[in-house]
Amino acid sequence: MKTWDKRTVVQSDGPEQASATKMPPDGAVTTLKPPLNPQLPLEVAPLRARQVRRIKTFQALQHRNFRLYIIGQLISLAGTWMQIVAQGWLVYELSGSEAMLGVVGFASAIPALIVTPWAGVIVDQVRKRDLIILTQVGAMLLALVLAFLTFTGLVQVWHIVVLAMLIGVVNAFDGPARQAFVVEMVGAQDLPNAIALNSMTFNAARVVGPAVGGILLATVGAAWCFTINGLSFIAVIASLLAMQLTRVQLVHDHRSPWEQLKSGVHYVAKQPELRGLILLSLFFSTFGISYNTVLPSFVDRILNGGAAGFGLLTAAAGVGAVSGAFLVATYGDRGRRGQWLFYAAMGFPVVLTLFAFNRSFALALPLTVLLGVGFMLQFTLINTLLQTRVANDMRGRVMSLYTLTFFGFTPFGNLAIGALSEAIGMSVAITLAAVLTLASAIVIFRRTPELKKMA
Repeated sequence: MKTWDKRTVVQSDGPEQASATKMPPDGAVTTLKPPLNPQLPLEVAPLRARQVRRIKTFQALQHRNFRLYIIGQLISLAGTWMQIVAQGWLVYELSGSEAMLGVVGFASAIPALIVTPWAGVIVDQVRKRDLIILTQVGAMLLALVLAFLTFTGLVQVWHIVVLAMLIGVVNAFDGPARQAFVVEMVGAQDLPNAIALNSMTFNAARVVGPAVGGILLATVGAAWCFTINGLSFIAVIASLLAMQLTRVQLVHDHRSPWEQLKSGVHYVAKQPELRGLILLSLFFSTFGISYNTVLPSFVDRILNGGAAGFGLLTAAAGVGAVSGAFLVATYGDRGRRGQWLFYAAMGFPVVLTLFAFNRSFALALPLTVLLGVGFMLQFTLINTLLQTRVANDMRGRVMSLYTLTFFGFTPFGNLAIGALSEAIGMSVAITLAAVLTLASAIVIFRRTPELKKMA
């Protein structure tokens, strides 16, 4: 006798989500759908589709732990962006040098080149939440030290360089730990949506932080920006402590750290898709976003925008980045994410070239929004494609290599564009960075055609 079974599937890593399924005689599983109501007008169908799409945009927020995380992140990251704006302006004010802006950017990232790969090994061996709490405490203390030096008038450029190096060490552990922690909060099913929402939160803070930071910088000074940033870390620490996490069984690897590190590198190297994504992130981080290093000087000397203008332009990039993350969260499940990544990689350098030779502050704002969209599409899609293809026991090491691309190699681009801007001019230097970004992306996509086909 032929029978159909009803099954209820409950995901154990978050709030209960049940979906009834039927098992037909041939063993294929089909999901039950509610019958259509013939009484409903035809225009209700597209309305329902839009409502479902809006729900899917924020799907990962059904998890309590992720909601706590997002709230804490929004507050803390707004403070972080305030400090980024204030610190860049303070360095420029103290030194008057584009090259020194590059030096500070180099100092903040160079520790990651050495520390981040080893941090990935540690992330795979410890509880992610505990490690993130430690990194947040460290970042808070460093921000308050900078605030104290600035309030007392003792601050010098070398102080900022040293503190930038220390925050680079903190970020070397914090980056891969955060990336690997997301799946523990939402599970594998909602991971892509959570990554997009996390990026959206990061850049929502990028809108609020620089806008407020620019105002505070112009009115009460950089010291208060650093102080507020230091206090903002309390929010994310509290949110982490309030989480109720399912205890994850750690897999202890008894090999030497060096052997564990090599296994992570070999894991990526033997998979063309993972290798291509890491290389794309590497070249984009080194050349594509290096223009941010000389942005304070560009706004002041080329666009005549001053400190407030710098804050507005940084906020405009944040608006674009939020828009890009929203697109991925809402429509990322349609079509091939690899194609989206290709279009973003080709379009960003073109917009950056237009930005480099623009002399109008009004036109710079929409161009910066487009740069923000392109930036966020690339990094969110690369992150999503990596995390949905990596084994859990390798997640920390793979994400540490991803983190390494924009913390460890970015300083070389920062240093180069700072020096080139003084030697050949900022517009030419930014254009050269755009050309290198485009050329590297073309080569990577040609050598790894699988990237465009990734879903």
